Amino acid sequence: MDLSAELSEFLRSRRARLKPQDVGLPEFGRHRRVPGLRREELAQLAGVSVAYYTRLEQGNGRNVSMEVLDSIARALRLSDTERAHLTHLAKPTVKKRQRAAIARPQRVRPGVAHLLDAMTEVPALLLGRRLDILGWNRMARAVFGDLETWEPRDRNMARMVFLDPNARDLYAEWECKAVEVVSALRLYAGCYPDDPELLALVGELSVRSEEFRSLWAAHTVTDKGHGTKVLRHPLVGEMTLSYESLKVAGDDPDLMLVTYQAEPGSASADALRLLAQWGAEEPAGAVRE
Repeated sequence: MDLSAELSEFLRSRRARLKPQDVGLPEFGRHRRVPGLRREELAQLAGVSVAYYTRLEQGNGRNVSMEVLDSIARALRLSDTERAHLTHLAKPTVKKRQRAAIARPQRVRPGVAHLLDAMTEVPALLLGRRLDILGWNRMARAVFGDLETWEPRDRNMARMVFLDPNARDLYAEWECKAVEVVSALRLYAGCYPDDPELLALVGELSVRSEEFRSLWAAHTVTDKGHGTKVLRHPLVGEMTLSYESLKVAGDDPDLMLVTYQAEPGSASADALRLLAQWGAEEPAGAVRE
């Protein structure tokens, strides 16, 4: 992935979403030739020269200081997640050992696999690089489907959301889920731009899904570590579940445990209990080798 092009497009997209009145600048004339702020306006807000900012927006981030990046991030009103993404694009720090790591299949420690199996009342997924689904428990199978029967390459949250038609029925707010998935892949791409499997995944989804292609071009980056999802299950109906995404301690920084739970005493909690009774008759959760 070309980081210079990514940096250029990210800055352009963030500048385009701001209007002069958003940042306290006067808006002269009713018709502006560019959407959002002009480069000169952004440079003025950031306290840098127009020529310097233009070079940066053209993808030339060499030798840019953190102080300048912070000033530009403030001018663009970036979130903490967007600020971190900008830093990854302008000042990449991927080390040789990280490049070697992404070439190796991820492994799940036995202790983590046992933890998944022990969570008998809470649906839980273990996500790895590129949103690969590496592990799941009985309750996750009851909620999301029999992941054991899926082809290994299809055990990926992005492929599921954009290529599996059942996902649109499962997620009541599918569009929000789609944005979250693309944003997560964007964040990963900023950290690991040389990952060939990521490039292949993005290429495949761009060809097969017009919605993915449009969202990817928007350069949206968010880090939804927790929130609420409304799921429409074919057996128990609609469930409102809160989720938490927790990093798994260990040598692999790219493992994430995602758990789902319902508010105690709610209809969604009753629905989960029904699924737990059904899931108790199913085999234990699985972890991909």
